Amino acid sequence: MMNAVHDLSVLVARDEGLFSDEGLDVEVVDTVGTARANPAGEALHEKIFDRSLETLYNAGGVDQYRMCEWGVMKRTVEAIQSGQRPARIVALGAAMTKMAIVTFPDNGIYEPEQLKDKPIAVSPYNGSHFTTLKMLEGFIEKSHINTIHAGTMVERIEAVRRGEVAAANVMEPWISVVEKQGFRVLMESHTTRAEAASDDLDGPTLAAMFRAQARAADMINNDPSKYVHYFVDEAKGLLEPQDLNTSRLLYGPPAPYTRERFEDTYRWMRGYPDLIAPGATYEEVVDNRAWD
Repeated sequence: MMNAVHDLSVLVARDEGLFSDEGLDVEVVDTVGTARANPAGEALHEKIFDRSLETLYNAGGVDQYRMCEWGVMKRTVEAIQSGQRPARIVALGAAMTKMAIVTFPDNGIYEPEQLKDKPIAVSPYNGSHFTTLKMLEGFIEKSHINTIHAGTMVERIEAVRRGEVAAANVMEPWISVVEKQGFRVLMESHTTRAEAASDDLDGPTLAAMFRAQARAADMINNDPSKYVHYFVDEAKGLLEPQDLNTSRLLYGPPAPYTRERFEDTYRWMRGYPDLIAPGATYEEVVDNRAWD
């Protein structure tokens, strides 16, 4: 588990007994992610395979994980080339995480075009990085989008407040946190997770996990307020239950990762220098065995 918003369908499936209904005994392993109020430095190591979740997976501590679609694509493509434990993309995930580019009113920024060449705080090769590129492409030429590493969510927010960066990309509960503190949301978008797994998880087991997550997605969408406590806990005193904007929470059933989706996503990533290694194929990267 990296954070509440990405992993909410898993947490709900566990806590509501949905995994048990499928005959599964699923252990949710907590890792130090960038969304935590007080994460450790290894969550944002410069080398992605030295970060907390990746090292845990490489050591066999977990057999399955999820993060933004592009982050999973990068890690599954480059794992073998980097001598890491292999993983395959096994599904589009349940979490349609809302990401937002935010700024502080004192910065005088009112529209995306004003971010041309301005530093925007992200977590490199994670969802904040990729969604910043995706969102700004319609307003600014690629060569003028300036993403920089400015630490965790809390560190990014403080960098914006101090004027060290023009804006930052954050997700819930941190969008609601900064709105409460008077920040301005310039633009936001839902983004899909992808599910990665080792060959140690077979198709029927994955299928059962995804059925449980699909039921959890329905429960969250029908009554998101019931699950606000996961986000309040993550914010560590910076957010009250009534402050979370639950309209941003959206979840769907996990789905097969299609060839068309792979080709479109990989082609887009290859459009940026050094965003992902060349030479990957659908057959090498994707395994929809949960639907076989």
